[in-house]
Amino acid sequence: MCPPLAGRTDLRSDTVTQPSAAMRDAIADAPVGDDVLGDDPTVQMLQERLAAMLGKDAALFVPSGTMANAVSVRTHTTPGDEIVTEGTSHVYVYEGGGYAALSGCSVALVEAERGIMAPTDVAAAIRKSKGSMSHFPDCSLVCIENTSNRGGGTCYPQESIDAICELAHSSGCSVHMDGARLFNAVVATGIDASRMVRDCDSVSICLSKGLGAPVGSLVAGDADFVERAHRWRKLFGGGMRQAGILAAAGLYALEHNIERLAEDHARARTLAEAIDALDGFSVDLDAVQTNMCYIELTGGKTGQEAVAGLAERGVDLLDLGPTMLRAVTHLHVDDVDIEHAIAAFADL
Repeated sequence: MCPPLAGRTDLRSDTVTQPSAAMRDAIADAPVGDDVLGDDPTVQMLQERLAAMLGKDAALFVPSGTMANAVSVRTHTTPGDEIVTEGTSHVYVYEGGGYAALSGCSVALVEAERGIMAPTDVAAAIRKSKGSMSHFPDCSLVCIENTSNRGGGTCYPQESIDAICELAHSSGCSVHMDGARLFNAVVATGIDASRMVRDCDSVSICLSKGLGAPVGSLVAGDADFVERAHRWRKLFGGGMRQAGILAAAGLYALEHNIERLAEDHARARTLAEAIDALDGFSVDLDAVQTNMCYIELTGGKTGQEAVAGLAERGVDLLDLGPTMLRAVTHLHVDDVDIEHAIAAFADL
């Protein structure tokens, strides 16, 4: 596969991936129907495949990861409720305040180390109206992001997931796993996906990041949850017609692009170690657990200056703060690209 911009190394995100020739063939050959009427066989196959992989009753195909989380939050909550999530989570930082605008929820933020919430901190953040003289909202949902993007692509320990689910359920709260990059966590930890999310009430996964599909996400849970989520997908404008052409890409991704995520992880580690060894840069190597590398600028350059300088050298990435850069490896990044990126940083 060639990167989207030939001759450049694109480390901005794993969302820049484009479908391979084989994936395009799968798209072209997909049998389709009207999914709003429940007639698209490829969508049905994708939903059944993902549900089985996660050990859930059913799944629902939606256009984007943001909609997957929005549908999940709305299905689990009632306007006026509160959700608990990590302070830099995607649900809080990158979804336009959808938890408030679409679900009418407030949010309680948990401080975390490398994006991974401690169960005790989650427990402390859960508030209930009862016993508060009606001052508090009712927390009805805890959201876990695995892997944690702003944590550096970090993975939750399984015992932390289990403990958070147990304490949430004992407090009358559901648990939603924002698993946009869940399969990165699966590959990195060696824990089966169904075991990882066993106690989560709902799970979202994204097909268009490291898995390499052009568009689409899914939400999975028990049959009652998915039936209710279907209504919110419709209300939010997520019903699609001949969506099998998109679902076919997702099926191909699940069948062919999970195990290869290990290559992305290894390249991110190589990149991180090399950059950390250079003057003017620092990388928290303990946070480089999957396909992300967060780079702190220590030599006086701003993030914008570094991004511009690297772009001049044929390497594209994002600045996420005055002195912070993020590089993300994916299926269009090979060993030559990593060498190119390291040389560009050394020359900066």
